[in-house]
Amino acid sequence: MCLAIPTQIKTIGDNGIATVELGGVERQISLIMTPDAKLGDYVLVHTGYAISLMDLEEAQASLEVFAELAAIQEAMEAEEAARIGDPSGAAAA
Repeated sequence: MCLAIPTQIKTIGDNGIATVELGGVERQISLIMTPDAKLGDYVLVHTGYAISLMDLEEAQASLEVFAELAAIQEAMEAEEAARIGDPSGAAAA
């Protein structure tokens, strides 16, 4: 199973390398598999390659799910930290 992340193309160089932003960090990705991609398009990125184009609604829905998963992960980590820090083993309320 692979995980691909939706992101928006910020710039495209003459060499088919695009700049995108993932979680506040700029990354360089290859557009070799998505030659029709244009500036502002959303693409699905896996291992440094844009593997498909996405429409805006699909990208937003995916990004919302990723945000929900991140919030759940953060809550679980906070709960685990509270449990470990509590000698009785009870989770903090």
